[in-house]
Order: sequence, then structure tokens, then C-alpha cells
Amino acid sequence: MPQFTAISRDSHAGKKWQRFKSYGFASKVVLAPVVGVELARAALALPLAFLQEADRFVLVAVLSLTPGRNLLVGPDGRWLGGYVPACFRSYPFRLLPQPNTDQTVLCIDTDSGLVVEGDAAGEDFIGPDGNISPALKKALDFLNELERSRRATEAAVSALAEAGVIRPWPLKLKAEQGERAITGLYRVDEVALNALADDVFLKLRKASALPIAYAQMLSAGQLGMFEHLARLQAQLRPPPLSALPENIDSLFELPSDDTVQFR
Repeated sequence: MPQFTAISRDSHAGKKWQRFKSYGFASKVVLAPVVGVELARAALALPLAFLQEADRFVLVAVLSLTPGRNLLVGPDGRWLGGYVPACFRSYPFRLLPQPNTDQTVLCIDTDSGLVVEGDAAGEDFIGPDGNISPALKKALDFLNELERSRRATEAAVSALAEAGVIRPWPLKLKAEQGERAITGLYRVDEVALNALADDVFLKLRKASALPIAYAQMLSAGQLGMFEHLARLQAQLRPPPLSALPENIDSLFELPSDDTVQFR
């Protein structure tokens, strides 16, 4: 499980960080947050939905309909889709809120295996001048851009919820045991959206909520990819090991005539 720790000069001045080489860290994540700045590309590659958290809705990319199994991550850690959500591309970093403030702090997953000692290969946390290194600043700038977009996206989604157009999304998963209902996901109800009064619709436009609504509805066509991904996962899965004989010693027996032949 990820363990995020704030990056500081005192703790990280003599250490380095390495870039991840596998998406294995996301192999069990089935819902990933999505923000407006990545909306256009995400909607063309992944089904988008809304997830209810406490008293608000969050825009997410659906990566699987099977709990605990991200179908976009192959057995060898490769990403199998056409678009990688920004929250994964920023790994092992994350901006987390500071307690009792509206500020955020740059953190790193110390359980990622990507924090190494200063004599190992990798990127410096802190440069010779005592400031964060150029590589770390680039990661921080990326996360700050995502945070700004997240806040704008959150406001736009709240406007959709206030307008009453976010409704439960009834989905069914086909399995060997038959169909199974998927609950907990929400979508924009197109009928409800089109039936809004002009003043409410204008309010959604001013809140930049309409692009999110249309992108979510458009992305629903990507649900069919899960059947293809399930087949692809089966093809990529390593074949099972051949069963060993009951008598392991037989693996080391020579031919019965005790003749060794070199051909």
C-alpha cells in the first residue's frame, strides 16, 4: 500500500529518486481521477463516470468492471490502452493537503522502491544550490497544473450535480456465471440535460460544466473495450507450468541402457 511522505531538504538532500518502469503499481486500481485538462484525450480512450464521495461527485476513468483488477495493466506491467491518466504518469509523486491549511505539499511514495541513496543511479531531490532539482521541479509543475485543473473540474462537476443531471449508471458485467450488476457509478442523464431550463443550462455553460457532461456521455462508447482487454490479458498471461511427476527423482534418471548419446 502506498505510503506518501512529504519531501524536505532535511530528509531527502542526500537521496535520489528513480522513474518508474512498470505500471504494476496501478494493477489493482479500477477507478482513476480525471481532470479537465486531460478530458479530450481521456474521453476518446477510456469510459468516464462519476463516483460519489461523501457529499460530492468526482470524475473518474473506469479501468475495469472487475474489483481489484485493472485491465489496462498487462501481466508484465505494460499499459495496454491508448491513454494513461495523468495521476499515474506523475507516480511516485503526489500533492497532498497540509493539515489545517489550504496549501499542498509535494510527497513521494516511500514504499515505491524508487527512493534510493545518493550513490545510486537516479535524479537528485535537492540540487547543489539547496533548491529542488530541475527534474523534481518539472514533476512539481506538472502536479500543480493538475491541481489547478482538479479544482476547476470539481466546481464544474458540482454544477452538474446541482442541476440534477448526474444519475446512477446501471451497468451489467457478463461473466461465466451470468450477468452481474455493477453499482456505485454515475453518469450524465442526457434526457435530463436536454430538459433543463435555459437559465440552468446557461449556468452550466458559465461553469465550464458542459464539456465534462458531453465528454462523459461520449466516453460511454468505450465500455466495450473491457471484453477485448480481457481476451488480451488471457493471451499475455504466462502459460501454466507443466505438472511435475509424482516421483521427482525420475527427472534425473538416465535411459535404462545406461548409454549416454551425444547427437
